[in-house]
Amino acid sequence: MGKERRKKKGKMHLFDYINELFLVIVGLICFMPLLYVFAVSLSSSSAIASGKVTFWPVDFTLVGYEYILSNMIFWRSMLNSFIRVLLGVGLQLIMTCLVAYPLSKEKNRFMARTFFAWVFFIPMMINGGLIPTYLIVKDTGLLDSIWSLIIPGCVPIFFILLLLNFFRQLPKELEEAAIMDGASHWRILLGIFVPLSKPALATIAVYAILGHWNAWFDAAIYMNTLSKFPLLTYMQTIVIHYDSESLSASELQKMLQLNSNTLQSAQIFVATVPVLLTYPFFQKYFTKGLVVGSVKG
Repeated sequence: MGKERRKKKGKMHLFDYINELFLVIVGLICFMPLLYVFAVSLSSSSAIASGKVTFWPVDFTLVGYEYILSNMIFWRSMLNSFIRVLLGVGLQLIMTCLVAYPLSKEKNRFMARTFFAWVFFIPMMINGGLIPTYLIVKDTGLLDSIWSLIIPGCVPIFFILLLLNFFRQLPKELEEAAIMDGASHWRILLGIFVPLSKPALATIAVYAILGHWNAWFDAAIYMNTLSKFPLLTYMQTIVIHYDSESLSASELQKMLQLNSNTLQSAQIFVATVPVLLTYPFFQKYFTKGLVVGSVKG
């Protein structure tokens, strides 16, 4: 009996080692493209054109970063992106909780649940289209405003579906005990459902941060002022066209030294770093149990 147990334990250790090795390999494969982009952003135009750059910079240069960071509009665009993320993610989390909570109830407690579920589900499958959306944003006076990037997507249907399924998995005994103690729905939502759903909310927050940070097309449509562009929209704009007449002599010299791949790689890396820094703050919630130890007996 003891030998079988030791063999089984040895097999489990072997599986753990193989699993860890596999995850390390997958992590390296995912990290290599970013490392290549970083190497290209620090390499000279001639080295990139000759194909010498792999995962280490060749003919080290910072001209790409110097060109990006020398313009104060870049910093303003970075600030616009941070404002968009803070406002957009916060509003999406609030609306997701407020909508998912009633939809997670049984039909005998919320008779119109099925009707409202279809009201939210149908627009998820059938979009109104770009032109009607633009006309609505225009008629509501949101054009050239940060709110034109936030309000149209403040009720994310996919996030609502995710969160209501998490809410349905919570022990009903917790809500029943709170109701017997005279707690209101606001108290139940804020005091029980939200704290126990931190893993789900953290996952939704990461998706929302990525969505707002990486979005550029909506700002290109709704924004008319360059200084109001978020970071990704501003970067896309200077890649496609720039006014060479407005450049100073030093900036023009930098542009002559720049390779399009160098500039684009520098932009990609700069835009990726803030998103990567958010993961350590949410990582601990991904491995947590949803309601471990919440109900005893």
